[in-house]
Amino acid sequence: MNKLASMLSLSKKAGKLVLGFEAVRESVEKKNAGLVLLARDLSLKSQKEIALVCQRSGALIKTLPLTMDEIWFAAGKRAGILAVADKGFAKKLAQLADDSNKEESAL
Repeated sequence: MNKLASMLSLSKKAGKLVLGFEAVRESVEKKNAGLVLLARDLSLKSQKEIALVCQRSGALIKTLPLTMDEIWFAAGKRAGILAVADKGFAKKLAQLADDSNKEESAL
């Protein structure tokens, strides 16, 4: 999970991380987001709303094994919905999210 938080922090510093529902929705609709990430403690209502937006535009969506507070620590802003606007960061974050979720389910 530390690698995931570090990669979130790095993508934020590089200016490739979009935080918050409205900003992510806009990024997805403009096809700027390669990946949408959700906090594990995000409300079901917000999950459904952003899933609809992603479904319409074909954006990939993943749930992180991180809470909004953990994302706050890594990215500097408390958010439950994030978008990655760089293909390299998106690929690496998707891989780390999948690996972390597999580890969590194995415990």
